[in-house]
Amino acid sequence: MHSTLLLIVILLAAAVVTVAVFRRMNMPPILGYLMVGMAIGPHALGIIPDSDGTRYLAEFGVVFLMFSIGLEFSLPQLKSMRHIVLGFGLSQVLVTMAIVFAAVLFAGQGWQTGVIVGGVLAMSSTAIIAKALAEQTQLHSSHGKQIMGVLLFQDIAVIPLLVLVPALALSGEQLMVAVGMALLKAAAALTVILLVGQRIMRPLFHVIAAQKSSELFVLAVLLVTLGLSLVTEIAGVSMALGAFLAGMLISETEYRYQVEDYIKPFRDVLLGLFFVTIGMLLNIDLVIAHFVLVLLVLTALLALKFCIIVGLAMLFKNDRGVALRAALALAPAGEFGFVLLSLAGKVNAVPQATLQVVLAAMLISMLIAPLLLAYSEKIVMRLVASEWEQRAVQLQQLAIRSMAKRGHVIICGYGRSGQSLARFLEQEAISIIALDADPARVKQAAAAGDSVVYGDASRKEVLAAAGLARAAAIVVSFADTHAAMTILAHARELRPDVPVVVRTFDDTDVEKLKKAGAAEIVAEVVEGSLMLATQTMLLLGIPLNKVLSRLRRVRGERYQLMRGFFPGASDDEDHAFDGQQSRLQSVLVDDGAAAVGKTIEALKLGDLGATLIALRRQGVRETNPALGTLVEAADILILAGTPEALAKAEIQLLQG
Repeated sequence: MHSTLLLIVILLAAAVVTVAVFRRMNMPPILGYLMVGMAIGPHALGIIPDSDGTRYLAEFGVVFLMFSIGLEFSLPQLKSMRHIVLGFGLSQVLVTMAIVFAAVLFAGQGWQTGVIVGGVLAMSSTAIIAKALAEQTQLHSSHGKQIMGVLLFQDIAVIPLLVLVPALALSGEQLMVAVGMALLKAAAALTVILLVGQRIMRPLFHVIAAQKSSELFVLAVLLVTLGLSLVTEIAGVSMALGAFLAGMLISETEYRYQVEDYIKPFRDVLLGLFFVTIGMLLNIDLVIAHFVLVLLVLTALLALKFCIIVGLAMLFKNDRGVALRAALALAPAGEFGFVLLSLAGKVNAVPQATLQVVLAAMLISMLIAPLLLAYSEKIVMRLVASEWEQRAVQLQQLAIRSMAKRGHVIICGYGRSGQSLARFLEQEAISIIALDADPARVKQAAAAGDSVVYGDASRKEVLAAAGLARAAAIVVSFADTHAAMTILAHARELRPDVPVVVRTFDDTDVEKLKKAGAAEIVAEVVEGSLMLATQTMLLLGIPLNKVLSRLRRVRGERYQLMRGFFPGASDDEDHAFDGQQSRLQSVLVDDGAAAVGKTIEALKLGDLGATLIALRRQGVRETNPALGTLVEAADILILAGTPEALAKAEIQLLQG
């Protein structure tokens, strides 16, 4: 048996099981990969050897991670956030590195180790923090902007550190020469790639895109990414620098988002392998032997970064609540710290015992990170009395605004859809109160005279203060099923009779939202199709009353007629669906099929997650056939459901 194939199969099997478990627990997959590496590595079960081949393959994960960072790197964004990024972010990295550097020297380690460990511990987890902020709709909040600004600078700071770490493994005169040469080579590579790359990148992708071949497009992206990585490796600096530059170049073209979509599967799989190899580095015996030291480093890491970030945040004129929230999010270590530590271990720039202690402390801190983020609000509310006062003032202002209103509509979310709805309702003299969690948007809209206030609509007390007891309806104007389900639960508890209208992207979650109590569900994709059908029918001369009747019927049946679609190659290219979205499938019932002679009710397709949309018999299509209809040979059944449900239903119909 080929050892490489066995290695890949073992890694994939372990990763699939662990990541599935961590996702079910709503924990970051990164932690799952690290646990896999710890379990199957040479220091635990010993299933996978710590070979050069494994580590080199894992380096491609870092390459694609840095490519993605380059894609997201935006000079206009950097300019707009320069006070946070170059002020708060720069200060956080420099102060953390300086204090850790001094602590490492005090502990008797070399100054090179101090620089590397300082850079490693200065990093925070973009993957964990950004995901948590997005789920809590806090990316645009005051503390969310501060946190993302610091993370953006940390991403930038990784680039010079990737160049410096290999050079720091040397000593004496060699060190100074190596550092100088590394910086010179990096600057030369940066200059040449940016000057030449900017001139050829856009024309190259214009030519590639004109061929309308997704295969060719992916090949071109891989060529650019790995090609520039090879150039920087030949120049004697990190492959990751070349990948970052490749991402920067492509980010300036109009193909940025398409490239990001195509590269994501490669990045996620290879990055997963990288974190598995990081877990393999951990020597459990050595960690247990130095467990007290690991706990000391962990405590020092969290306490030190917490204090630094709180102090700097307040120095940059943030209030205590924002400072504490930012500190709780940024205090644990991050994935870029693992990248730097792995590179340091590869070139023996850090003593093995130190590496093991730091690695263990970082891993534990990342396990703690989701808990800190989940309970950050409660922690801040307990530590900062003014937060209670501020929250009470906001709720009081909201309650005052809603006090005189009766029969009004509460609009949750004041984006483009929410604003359009508000204008329609105001033209009909229907009063509204709009809630939005983006302070900048609320400030601008309120200054223009709109009836919008700052508030998180998914919080029960905010809905109550908005006058839910007297409201005529609630409208969830943003397509976020998780938040909509929370709002529906609060509405059902506080005011079960109030109708709630929910916006969703497609028809995937219609049934779930309906069961949760939504009075009406507006699916963007399906409503677009309905408008297209309406205009077409009117142009063909079909009477308006008949068209409107048809529309009412389709909406009354919860889009049953339009549930799902038949997928094709163009849908893959446009990413129009994922594995959970409802699709359509036609199943021909032949003479020997198990379904022949059975009623539709007896087939129990609903138990499998599939829905019978229509039955076609002898050229005649019958929508929503009666449950007592007998299935005959040569019938064509049109089913809707997820790919998995459709596969089960087809087996049930044909084989029984």
